[in-house]
Amino acid sequence: MRISDVARHAGVSPSTVSYVLSGKRSISESTTRRVRESIEALGYQPHAGARSLASRRTSVIALVVPLRDDVHVPVAMRFAVSVVTAARTHDHDVLLLTQGEGPDGLRRVAGSAMVDGVIVMDVEADDARVPVLRSLGLPSVLIGVPEDTEALTCIDLDFSAAGALCVDHLADLGHTDVAFVGQPPSVYERRTGFAERTLAGFEAAVARRGLRATSHPCTPESARHVADALQRERPDLTGVIVHNEPSVGPLLDAFAEHGRSAPELSALVIGPSPLVPQPLTSVDLPAEELGGRAVRLLVDKIDGLGEPGVTLLEPGLTDRGSTAHRT
Repeated sequence: MRISDVARHAGVSPSTVSYVLSGKRSISESTTRRVRESIEALGYQPHAGARSLASRRTSVIALVVPLRDDVHVPVAMRFAVSVVTAARTHDHDVLLLTQGEGPDGLRRVAGSAMVDGVIVMDVEADDARVPVLRSLGLPSVLIGVPEDTEALTCIDLDFSAAGALCVDHLADLGHTDVAFVGQPPSVYERRTGFAERTLAGFEAAVARRGLRATSHPCTPESARHVADALQRERPDLTGVIVHNEPSVGPLLDAFAEHGRSAPELSALVIGPSPLVPQPLTSVDLPAEELGGRAVRLLVDKIDGLGEPGVTLLEPGLTDRGSTAHRT
């Protein structure tokens, strides 16, 4: 099936069909409807290669997905699925790149003209990919916020506000001794933005509310050690904030063995609620909204619209009964 067949069926010229498909010229509503009906009736599929040559676009965007040992893959995949789903609504497919390809991966896809733009995840404070993105001229959006955001388009949850929101929730319930259990040590060592900002928000809120507090990096394997240490060293501890989805279960199980179960030990989680092993009061990570909005921002940039800037989504706290007034 060729474009000329569609034109013959609709009673228009091949160029009119082309303009309807590309949107490069205004076509009357009645003619557009007639062409669309012919396309559907004939089952016509525009040739992707020809469209790419004509428009200098590929209708493909790249997504850099973090696949590290210390990354919780289910969370990363929620972002990936949200980006792929949103991209299809904009008639784009998605090319997945791994975090390990780094700056060279970005140069490769830009140099080969394989994609129209790129979405980058797992952004570090001094991310080595940022200067490359600026130099390539390839439309890009970061899900995450580096220290230097000049000329960048970034979107993320306001993790600093999320950390503070959890502290304020506990303080409002009368808690004065709280703990923050965070990401694995390697996440902080490479200065991953979301982890740094959450911890900074926690610490600032603790100082503002005058609480006694401590923070610990954690892995599922070290969760029992962290709980044992907190139980031993902080006998007055009444609230714990966990920013580490895979460690939630082992950590709370270890506390339960000490006779400290929620809500007697008030527990909050920062992360995607569907991935938390039990109903806990939480600040959700809106992966679907972040992925969808990142795609819309990128499509606007590909179309020459929009301005650089940072968009931070306001966090919200859902009380599921795992926190209580301090007794």
